[in-house]
Amino acid sequence: MSLKLTKKSHACVRLHKDGRTLVIDPGAFSERDAAVGADAILVTHEHPDHFDEERLRAGLEANPGAEIWTLRSVAGKISAAFPGRVHTVGHGDAFEAAGFDLQVHGELHAVIHPDIPRITNIGFLVDGLLFHPGDALTVPDHPVDTLMLPVMAPWNKISEVIEYVREVKPRRAIDIHDALLTDLARPIYDSQIGSLGGAEHTRLTPGDSTQL
Repeated sequence: MSLKLTKKSHACVRLHKDGRTLVIDPGAFSERDAAVGADAILVTHEHPDHFDEERLRAGLEANPGAEIWTLRSVAGKISAAFPGRVHTVGHGDAFEAAGFDLQVHGELHAVIHPDIPRITNIGFLVDGLLFHPGDALTVPDHPVDTLMLPVMAPWNKISEVIEYVREVKPRRAIDIHDALLTDLARPIYDSQIGSLGGAEHTRLTPGDSTQL
């Protein structure tokens, strides 16, 4: 069965396959019900725009069978609240969740400023097709069909975003991490990433879907 991607606000995406739903990074900039209906939830790191306990709780309460896979720093914050439903993973791990095949790539958040200590961050490769890097420009050691592309953050600039697309070499790149990007700037990002990145570049409005 094909994989269906639904964009949510900022860094959150929902993936649907065979009647099951996987949600990545339902953070504080995403819709309050971003994790509701999820069978499995992935969290890349502890920053609140990617990890929000209220949204996780809503998802787990809506589906008693739903579980979370995340890195140690996040698991330590929520495992007591959700006993037996939080799993710790790290770089190099491979696992299955809700019928999706997952690989973990990456270890550290991108540098925001040399004076700010780096935290841990992991990215997830889903079904060998789609890669969500969280807050890093991690290049997985696996071909990527669809790259979820962090286009605007305090830790990146557009030249780095373009070079990241070139290095990963996906068939297409779809914007995430875009809540801080104004409508005035979007055409500039669309034009430069699209013309220089070397991959099909797509921007989805929250709520829009595409088949992978």
